[in-house]
Amino acid sequence: MSEPRAPGVPATDVGTATVGPSDRPGTQARPPSRGRGPAPRPRRPRWRPWMAEALVLAGFLAAGVLVTWPRAAYLAGRMPANSDQAQYVWNLWWVAHQLAHLGNPWFTSRLAAPVGIPLGFDTLTPLLGAVMAPVTLIFGPSASYGLLVIAMPGLASYAMYRLARLWLAGWAGPLAAGAFFGLSTMETFQAWTHLHTAAGAVLLPLTMEAAVRLRRGATVRRGVVLGVVAGAAVLVDQEFAVLAMILAALLLIPWLVRHHGAAELRAVAASAVTAVVIALPQLIAMAQEAGDGSLAPGAAVYARYTAALPGLFAPSPRLASYGMTGLASIYQARPSMSIEGIATFGVVLTVVAVLGLAVSWRRRSARLLGVLWLGSAILALGPVLYLGGRQYTPLPIGHGNKRMSLLMPYTWLIHLPGLAAFREADRLAFLGLAAAALLAGAGVDWLRRHAWPLIIVVAVLGALEAGWSGWPGQPTMPTTLPAVDRPIAADHSGSIVVDVPYGILGDPKPYGVGTAPPAQVLATADGHPRAFSYGAKAVPTTVARIKHHAFYAGLVAVWQGQPITPAMIAAARTDLQTLHAGWVLVWLHRWQQYAHMPLPPVYHYPAIFRYLTETGFHFDYQADGVAVYRP
Repeated sequence: MSEPRAPGVPATDVGTATVGPSDRPGTQARPPSRGRGPAPRPRRPRWRPWMAEALVLAGFLAAGVLVTWPRAAYLAGRMPANSDQAQYVWNLWWVAHQLAHLGNPWFTSRLAAPVGIPLGFDTLTPLLGAVMAPVTLIFGPSASYGLLVIAMPGLASYAMYRLARLWLAGWAGPLAAGAFFGLSTMETFQAWTHLHTAAGAVLLPLTMEAAVRLRRGATVRRGVVLGVVAGAAVLVDQEFAVLAMILAALLLIPWLVRHHGAAELRAVAASAVTAVVIALPQLIAMAQEAGDGSLAPGAAVYARYTAALPGLFAPSPRLASYGMTGLASIYQARPSMSIEGIATFGVVLTVVAVLGLAVSWRRRSARLLGVLWLGSAILALGPVLYLGGRQYTPLPIGHGNKRMSLLMPYTWLIHLPGLAAFREADRLAFLGLAAAALLAGAGVDWLRRHAWPLIIVVAVLGALEAGWSGWPGQPTMPTTLPAVDRPIAADHSGSIVVDVPYGILGDPKPYGVGTAPPAQVLATADGHPRAFSYGAKAVPTTVARIKHHAFYAGLVAVWQGQPITPAMIAAARTDLQTLHAGWVLVWLHRWQQYAHMPLPPVYHYPAIFRYLTETGFHFDYQADGVAVYRP
């Protein structure tokens, strides 16, 4: 059957004729020019779409810097005094180092030296390390880390803005959705404390956008785009990769049930293959490391990192920084909840999202977003229920020496294959945050059409709950200690640097005790392998091999206050003959406030110094609260 021919268009031009200005409704044809010269060229529009996108992105990035201030001020050479922050700096340096030397970034002999440790389940963020490698190699890993931290809220906002444009008309709704998501206390808190989580949140709206575009046009190209996003999520944060896959499955499975033609199946297959290919190195590293059976945390860990009621829908604790401590006091009932994250949607987002759900109730997608919001909030409560600061365990079942509730959906979730390592239930609240932000965008869009002055009220109140500026009185540390590290950097022997206190830290069974956070940052400057290790996981095989080094075992015994026998000294001296330990850094008591775990009491230091002397070390110099010993 031939295509109908448009009136006045020759049959040979069907499908190729262009539509001019006179063909558009509401426009009039311009009379032909009667001048002698050629007709003037139409002016190109000065404002191009990419300019608008760049302006929106720049605005969100600036807003992210503002609501996380003074984090941007740390670019001058400081960072929060926390072992997690130091680990991210080291990770960025290690990935850039391995890329420059064409090495494997998923294993290192520079930590837990000389044994080494696999990094498959570490917060390595290899994708971020690869992207920031030029900055890392030129300006250093601390600069890369600082830039990533202040950029994540703005990037998350822009990603949600792009997703909201597929669902909402106009500009007010998408902008509001982006701000509610990326500038929220949940996201900015993670930017301050957990870079991999903040970056993983950026990929949630990107996954939803790619899946929605695939639904609207099933092509292999769009399937590849979705696969790239899903694979990138695995290379950033494995927990958020699970959340991204949940979102993709919720969007694609019902669609495939209704439309399961060849084109749809090809597009989804292209997505799956692309995701596996991109994530394959990370998956291989994780598979190799998973054989020791130590991935599942204990029940106490499952119940620790959870959301609580009414905190999920209470005023954001950000209000405390403005002196409104009474409104934010709900979070003081259980301070341990804030170690890994602050799970709260805030009052303003909750109210505007409910409005958006109400005015969009006829849209099936709005109702599904409401279900996602509620369902993820329930899952984020974890295996027990915290209500008003008290713990309740209805229908308890035993899990090790702890109890979980059969009424809590999270209890069932972690018993699904492959999800036993999902230890932070509060991360699931990010799924609800994405859904609530979209619904809030619909609410703002309705206000724009019916009561636009109220948008100003929403913006002001939302700004009060947005962002995070760190804990009050949070200590900071310098990113360099040149007086301590200059002689070590000048030593190119590759000898091991032993930091005291000493330990191999991580879940589920650490060995020894943590050391001062600057130690891992200094390792990026001097390039020497470190005896300690701080990571997401203390691999049992690594710990077992470390324990065979008598010198390390003696350091742990000294810290624990155990007596050191002549036989232990002799064994340690024998061990040092092959250990190649060239430096010992004793972090003195002034670093107590910075340590991941408490440093030794003051009366332990004489025992530490005596042990080092008896095993063959001598005092060399002291600087910045660090006593340096050499063999």
